[in-house]
Parts: sequence; structure tokens; C-alpha cells
Amino acid sequence: MSSIEERVKKIVVDQLGVKEEDVTPNASFVDDLGA
Repeated sequence: MSSIEERVKKIVVDQLGVKEEDVTPNASFVDDLGA
């Protein structure tokens, strides 16, 4: 079973088209991930 963090990370990667290693707990959706 996946943790909530893993599930959220997968959703962010799929929806924003960013690399998984760019999705960190401290990443900003706007500044770091370009949302």
C-alpha cells in the first residue's frame, strides 16, 4: 500500500509533468514546480 506522500507525489508528477525528484516536501507549486 502506498503512503499518502507517495500518492500525492505521483499525482503531482502526472498532472504537472515534472520529474519525480523535483517533487519534495519543501517544493513550492508555483516557484519550483511551475504550476
